[in-house]
Amino acid sequence: MDEQTRFAPGWPGGRPRWTSSAKSGVGTSLGPASRVWFTISHGIFNEIYHPDLDRACIRDLGLIVTDGRQFLSEEKRHTHSEVTQPVDGVPAYHLVNRCASGRYRVEKDIIADPWLDVVLQRTRFVPTEGVVADYHVYALLAPHLANHGAGNTAWVGEDQAMPMLFAQRGAFVLALASSAPWLKRSAGFVGVSDGWRDLTRHREMTWDYTRAENGNVALCGEVDLEACGSEFVLALAFGRSPAEAAGRASESLQRGFDSSWDRYVSEWADWQESLVPVAEPATARRGLYRVSAAVLRTHESKQFPGGMIASLSIPWGFSKGDDDLGGYHLVWPRDLVESAGGFLAAGAAEDARRVLRYLEATQEADGHWPQNMWLSGAPYWQGIQMDETAFPILLVDLARREGALDEEGAREFWPMVRRSAGYVARNGPVTQQDRWEEDPGYSPFTLAVEVAALLAGADLAELNGEAAIASYLRETADAWNACIERWTYVSGTDLSGEVGVRGYYVRIAPTDEATAASPAEGFVPIKNRPPGDSSMPASQLVSPDALALVRFGLRAADDPRITDTVKVIDSLLKVETPEGPLWHRYNGDGYGEHEDGSPFDGTGRGRGWPLLVGERAHFELAAGRRDDAERLLKAMGGFANAGGLIPEQVWDVADIAGKELYCGQPSGSAMPLVWAHAEYIKLLRSLDDGRIFDMPPQTKQRYQVERVGSPHGIWRFNHKARVLEVGKLLRLELLMPTRVHWSDDGWQRVRDSESIDTGIGVHLVDLPTRDLPVDAMVRFTFFWPGAERWEGTDFEVRVVAATGSGPIPGGAASGVSASK
Repeated sequence: MDEQTRFAPGWPGGRPRWTSSAKSGVGTSLGPASRVWFTISHGIFNEIYHPDLDRACIRDLGLIVTDGRQFLSEEKRHTHSEVTQPVDGVPAYHLVNRCASGRYRVEKDIIADPWLDVVLQRTRFVPTEGVVADYHVYALLAPHLANHGAGNTAWVGEDQAMPMLFAQRGAFVLALASSAPWLKRSAGFVGVSDGWRDLTRHREMTWDYTRAENGNVALCGEVDLEACGSEFVLALAFGRSPAEAAGRASESLQRGFDSSWDRYVSEWADWQESLVPVAEPATARRGLYRVSAAVLRTHESKQFPGGMIASLSIPWGFSKGDDDLGGYHLVWPRDLVESAGGFLAAGAAEDARRVLRYLEATQEADGHWPQNMWLSGAPYWQGIQMDETAFPILLVDLARREGALDEEGAREFWPMVRRSAGYVARNGPVTQQDRWEEDPGYSPFTLAVEVAALLAGADLAELNGEAAIASYLRETADAWNACIERWTYVSGTDLSGEVGVRGYYVRIAPTDEATAASPAEGFVPIKNRPPGDSSMPASQLVSPDALALVRFGLRAADDPRITDTVKVIDSLLKVETPEGPLWHRYNGDGYGEHEDGSPFDGTGRGRGWPLLVGERAHFELAAGRRDDAERLLKAMGGFANAGGLIPEQVWDVADIAGKELYCGQPSGSAMPLVWAHAEYIKLLRSLDDGRIFDMPPQTKQRYQVERVGSPHGIWRFNHKARVLEVGKLLRLELLMPTRVHWSDDGWQRVRDSESIDTGIGVHLVDLPTRDLPVDAMVRFTFFWPGAERWEGTDFEVRVVAATGSGPIPGGAASGVSASK
């Protein structure tokens, strides 16, 4: 450092914090040359990401206006902001921020440079009281490079004699340049020597520190308004070195904002033009289809094409630090497949194919996908969710039906589907976790996805000449489908009496079949606890997830068990807001703000989800109530903010204005939620088509039209059935070859049966138990030839009377017989 270096005091600065999740805009250049993504909130830049969507590099960048004496106005706090998109469906933004005191307005146009890793903001300062010379305008930047507010170094410097502001953390570097001259510049530590602290104390910049090292830092610069006629462009550039970042900033400014704007807009407009023109009902929010499509495309990686994160936001970010970003900058295979379904609904076939190729590249060797992962495919959390492994099969099937994959294209993905189907068959039907990341058990949503995926996988197996695998997958789907009511349907509870229904589906039931709710075995009601009680027993948790049984075609919308469940869902989870009805995820949900509006901190109370409004609308359409579906479409659009972004959750109780929480408007959770935008697109397409866009035809045909049941009751080590319905074969499924040593008369007569290999890692034996009477007991153990040892434990399954629930028993004979 030279003698002119003026080090800022106050190391390391205050504790880093992120910022609001209430985004009003998100954007990126559509081409691959620009690897930068921006977000907008409260009239300013919030997080900007580089070189990919899982690396936030700033907290925010906004303006402060002073008169140099008494007046101070900060854009994000002291203005009323309006945001518009000058071109429909193009994430280029025009912002107008009007001073709450009526003294000025700031007009901005915001894009990403389509050629470089640079975001551009053209700014026009307009005094509405006094003249330009009465004011000072300062740019205030908070670097948070590589997802960290700590450990950044900020300094003022030059590139080719052009003054700039710099920050660096390891290999991540940014440079902020202005088309207008900087009058003053300074680097400091947040909360002690930063520009905000200087301006709020003195109403002008009095500090001119040139360097702040290895802390929570901020940069500040005064723009020379008179030199630029009060109109200037800020270029925030990123690179691997200060020279690279500065060079990009300079090049972008030299090319000119108009040139970048024209290229940026034309690329997006061309992509939007390629989409199918889905009709929007008169009640729909105008333009939200195109906004939603752009939200999906904006959340796709350029370094890992096809990879899409859940949201360019940090829920309750203002309360979170470096180690508490949450999982929204990660890829969730479920959200990814749902988003790809939105692409298909919009006719974006190539975009959906990129997702399939990404899934193919990130699949684990055993067939599953991580619960969530970095864009590189590296796992983040260590959990596994069965629906996330099953969903990609449904995506291949949907892409095939929609013409995004021809027969040859579908064959290309058969190895991926084969591994996925094998994993589901080996490890289902019990979920490791359900779709809301909760405890293991039986979930109607996951069961619906698993069963539908096994049937779709069977079709793809036949397409690839694997008839035996196809037969086994269908038999497994049939057996699981036939047990859904035993696993997830309860009756005779206090709650069913209060609502006036016979029974209802529950979100998670116990994994032990001996205690599962079963009409055949007799269900002892567990007293229902009130909503919001986190001690709610698993067998009493109610969720709109049950509607997945209809969405995925396993049950009819007018099935009395479904219609009764809807009444229970509405009694516990439905809430009315000024924009329309909302539904909570489940009773006892703790993911949301506290009652006083304070942010979620590991505890809280879940709020209503617009995503679930879309799912309910699909149910209403399946039930033939189109008008109701359109009303819910209108409500879903009403929950979007002024920029058209749909939040994860909506505040659904009385307003708390001091915390920006208003009934019917976004809460502090993620916004936008990409999955919600995909659901909106699919709902528009479903209404346009007059049918559920993504309902697999296999399930509806097999279980609602043909009413196929199952001749099997399945036992496996991860699913030790205690009972077998009379008249069924007992199928034993193992993960390695075995010899089953068994008896149906208390070991007086003993038989041995050899397993057969299904070809996807499951070895099975069908025991001839069809003719056994009720209360007969089947006992068995295993000899493992590969290890030359006996299991050493006897297992028992009791024959019980048929429940009479589910599809009609029976169905086709086994296509893979293992009886001996």
